[in-house]
Amino acid sequence: MIYGGGSIGLMGIIADTIMEKGGRVTGVIPQFLYQKEVGHDDISNLIIVNTMHERKHQMAAMSNGFIAMPGGIGTLEELFEIFTWSQLQLVRHPLGLLNVNGYYDPLLNMLQHMYEEGFLNERTMSLLTHDADPEALLDKMAKQKLKESNKGIEKI
Repeated sequence: MIYGGGSIGLMGIIADTIMEKGGRVTGVIPQFLYQKEVGHDDISNLIIVNTMHERKHQMAAMSNGFIAMPGGIGTLEELFEIFTWSQLQLVRHPLGLLNVNGYYDPLLNMLQHMYEEGFLNERTMSLLTHDADPEALLDKMAKQKLKESNKGIEKI
């Protein structure tokens, strides 16, 4: 797993669980967040960068797919940045939304509204896969046609 490198919250718990089960976890965290003592020192690899943008760029360059889980404004910001990069074909890996207990239903409704109003096209809508079940989401993402690697990531 590649993630934002924090030791707290849902992602901190997931990182701990993966490590306990013998998996590999790489975190990418800006120095200012690490200094606030939220950096996770007990993972396989912790990369400390200077800025949030550098963090997102590094995570995108190392990833083979992206999943947004229920979260706050930072999660939405990261989701929509990757969604935009996918739309622009700068990132070419599957993008998934884990819609636990309908958490993202209002967002999915808004995206549908944007499509109906002509602000999103069918191709863009198809870039975001969603499901409430983690295994089903991973299966859907695996079935998405993976295009070339993230060749455009250097332009970001």
